[in-house]
Amino acid sequence: MNALSFSLVMSGVLLNATAQLLLKAGTNAVGVFEFSAHNVMPIGWKIATQPYILSGIGCYVVSVVVWILALSRAEVSVAYPMLSIGYVVNALAAWYLFGEAVTATRLIGIGIIVLGVFIVARS
Repeated sequence: MNALSFSLVMSGVLLNATAQLLLKAGTNAVGVFEFSAHNVMPIGWKIATQPYILSGIGCYVVSVVVWILALSRAEVSVAYPMLSIGYVVNALAAWYLFGEAVTATRLIGIGIIVLGVFIVARS
């Protein structure tokens, strides 16, 4: 994989991870909710107008365009496993931004993911 392909793949991964974090921030702002017949419109409107959620959806749209560019230059069997790096980014960012737990078991899992991505990228 050349530098441009790698850059596109990593940009897609980071945009996707950012989208997840923005969606989480948006749901934190909206709060816990349940859809039911009487609240589908108010909750739907609250979600549809939440800036973090809108930004997260925007990141997804851009990430799809970047991902298509990446796949036009890289083998899917190498590019797709790189999406797993998003798990690492999100686990660390969620710990930092939202105070989510990063337990020893999660760290071991993250290490296995990193090792797997490294092995696939070197193949």
